Amino acid sequence: MANEEKVLVPDIGDFAAVEVIEILVASGDTVSAEDSLVTLESDKATMEIPAPANGVVGKIEVNIGDTLSEGDLVMWLHAADSSAAATEVAPTEAAPAAATAKPTPAPEAPKAAAPAPVPAAPAPVAAAPSGNSAHASPAVRRFARELGADISRIGGSGRKGRILKSDVQGFIKVALSGTGSNASSASVSGSGLAVAAMPNIDYSKFGEVENLPLSKINKITGQVLHRNWVTIPHVTQFDDADITDLEAFRKQLVGEYKDRGIKITLLAFLMKAVVSALKQFPRFNASLDASGENLILKKYYHIGIAVATPDGLVVPVVRDVDQKSLVELAQELTAISIKARDKKLGPKDMQGGCFTISSLGGLGGSAFTPIVNAPEVAILGVSRSAMKPIYQPDGEFAARLMLPLSLSYDHRVIDGADGARFTSYLSRVLADMRRLLL
Repeated sequence: MANEEKVLVPDIGDFAAVEVIEILVASGDTVSAEDSLVTLESDKATMEIPAPANGVVGKIEVNIGDTLSEGDLVMWLHAADSSAAATEVAPTEAAPAAATAKPTPAPEAPKAAAPAPVPAAPAPVAAAPSGNSAHASPAVRRFARELGADISRIGGSGRKGRILKSDVQGFIKVALSGTGSNASSASVSGSGLAVAAMPNIDYSKFGEVENLPLSKINKITGQVLHRNWVTIPHVTQFDDADITDLEAFRKQLVGEYKDRGIKITLLAFLMKAVVSALKQFPRFNASLDASGENLILKKYYHIGIAVATPDGLVVPVVRDVDQKSLVELAQELTAISIKARDKKLGPKDMQGGCFTISSLGGLGGSAFTPIVNAPEVAILGVSRSAMKPIYQPDGEFAARLMLPLSLSYDHRVIDGADGARFTSYLSRVLADMRRLLL
């Protein structure tokens, strides 16, 4: 006999209110222990909730788009005992008419042929409500969604018919080239670049190698940056700011606040200067809506700060920068840096940014081209400051500490003239912070 069992969200670390992006089964589906039931996605990772036992899916309590936390109810499972799991299942509202030793997903509506023969769906993978019985990891599913590909139409070349990233790339290539029996019906939204897939090379034949898996942060960040780079027309404006007087003032503050354990960094000054520039040039504090036809001007000033961690790059957001003092910002920057490196940032800590600052000043370099952190429309890169001879109004050269600025922006929203005006204004404010009082 079968007994009804709750399927709850397991321990997912420090994350809360994680979004449901896929429901991989339907009521009445037969599943095995550890089969994936739903997929959750935070800003930095995707995770699947597995079936706790063999059985038949009962009532599903969540929908796509819902947010869940540890302990929330996902669905009910009519679990069969181990002796009868293969031959007996308890009926549910939508249970199949009969069970077999090797249950298979319910019949689906006919689909266009995939570019390669689709292997028979493995038994552990049940059909999703949409008819998607694809066998793929969360990362591959997300990759397919970002490219606008219907993963249920893609043939898997991996073990037991598992869909690999290369299968998605091949499907997109065929769809964009207009060849193949499925080209006309391929579900690909928007336009794209019909580029050939990277070759699969056995590097070990050339010498000793080591395989180092990418962290989840590396994978998610890479996908987002790739999307932003190929979909946003980037322009980067370079400029230098004279921070000689600012640095002298900063060093003075460092001495004054040392006993209080507060570290005054250049980044706190940059944040205040950027907010002043955003107020002067509102289009930089905006986002395009989903249609791409309207600009949403923001009346708040939340600044993202790119932080390098051992696992990859994260961008925590400091909120209401315009309402905080220099000392308050310095304290908050120290706190979020520690939180980021200890992997304690939650999804809310990385949402709602208006503009991002990426500082490489502590590492070196003279300039770089930062990638816009969509849906923002601009990002400021900062490199290491250096003493340079600068021509003065009195006709003499003087050694001045110059800070390289690299401003990348979305050319659909911001034109070159405004890009140059923004960095010029920012340079003037950094050269004389008294301008913030105007």
